[in-house]
Amino acid sequence: MMNIISIMFRLVRERKDRITKMEMARIFSRLKKYGLLCASYHSLYKGHSVTPGSFSSKGSCTGTYFKRLKTFFFLQHVEIKLLPVLIYLQIFFFAALFPLCGAALADLAESMADCAKIGNSVERLKCFDDLSRRQTPAQAKISTPDTADAKAKIIDKPSVMSRQWELDPLSRKEAPIVRSHRSSYILPLTYNTTPNKTPVPNGEPIENMQNAEAKFQLSFKTKLWEDVIGKDMDLWFGYTQLSFWQIYNSAFSAPFRDTNYEPELLLNFRTDYDLFGLKGRIINIGINHQSNGRAEPLSRSWNRIVANFGFERSNFNLLVKTWYRIPESTQNDDNPGIEGYMGYGEIWGSYYWRGHKFGVMFRNNLRLGDNKGAAQIEWGFPLPFISNDRFSGYVQYFNGYGEGLLDYNASSNRIGVGFILTDWR
Repeated sequence: MMNIISIMFRLVRERKDRITKMEMARIFSRLKKYGLLCASYHSLYKGHSVTPGSFSSKGSCTGTYFKRLKTFFFLQHVEIKLLPVLIYLQIFFFAALFPLCGAALADLAESMADCAKIGNSVERLKCFDDLSRRQTPAQAKISTPDTADAKAKIIDKPSVMSRQWELDPLSRKEAPIVRSHRSSYILPLTYNTTPNKTPVPNGEPIENMQNAEAKFQLSFKTKLWEDVIGKDMDLWFGYTQLSFWQIYNSAFSAPFRDTNYEPELLLNFRTDYDLFGLKGRIINIGINHQSNGRAEPLSRSWNRIVANFGFERSNFNLLVKTWYRIPESTQNDDNPGIEGYMGYGEIWGSYYWRGHKFGVMFRNNLRLGDNKGAAQIEWGFPLPFISNDRFSGYVQYFNGYGEGLLDYNASSNRIGVGFILTDWR
């Protein structure tokens, strides 16, 4: 063991020309701190004035002492040996990195020199501008925030159904207080070849009713509760008003022939599923009331539970509307047998193309023996020579039963032209 200690101190003595006195003092200070220097070896390193009293003595150099001292000098030896290795690694790293940086700087300097040789000042400035743009794409990429708001700005424009029912985050963020519900339009001129001149059963016919009249509809909705109980569903209130106006019947003060009021409360489920190549986006469940606000015998009203299903594919929308009439007593029923004329639902299809809207509606009572129903075709189109996206030209054709509540049991054959609020652009 004594030989091992002597070898360790000899290692230190051999390297004393390359180790400063400050470093050697640091080694002996560690020996003193950890009690690793006994009095027998305090002055083995010549050239240092060290007295035995300067260090804590453990007495004789026992076996445990030798083991601790051996470990200490081994660590000091490893530290000295590794120092050149670390220096060489740093030199290698900078030597490998410098050519890359130097090549890039050389290329930049060469490009700037080429730009400086251009005689035309405009072309020279353009050259420097192009060089600047080539050097900054990485910085522009880093500075772009990867947030939901930034992504929302670059996504495609929401679909018509998505905007109408606020199905995506962007539509909900930019949502107005009131939205379009059904179509809002005005047809200043319509012509009905089969007007209902006997709205009251067994009543006197209205001889002064004209075939030409105006027809208009106002429809809107507003969201009452978004994300009901934290789920993907919203509560909406919708209102639709449809009027028939004998505006050209000046001999009888141009009266409103009939007006239908239709409020409804709808719980809309935001969905996203595939069905026969279509994307299912909405499911409405709610309650609907429709009446004309008239007194007997012209009063018409009914209440329904409704369920609507909305689908889309690219520029095509499909809305399947179903309903169940809440039963009324015979005494309170203003519309006896209305299901036989209006059926139990209807289908709406719309296609949007370059600012145009092509729509069709179809309903049927699905009764083979006494089949009745209705169909409507509509076309909304941009107005020529008018730059306004808020309204469009509009043509509508209706044939069948139930165009209005007063005429639910009388067939209409009407065509009209006018304007419609553009809710699809």
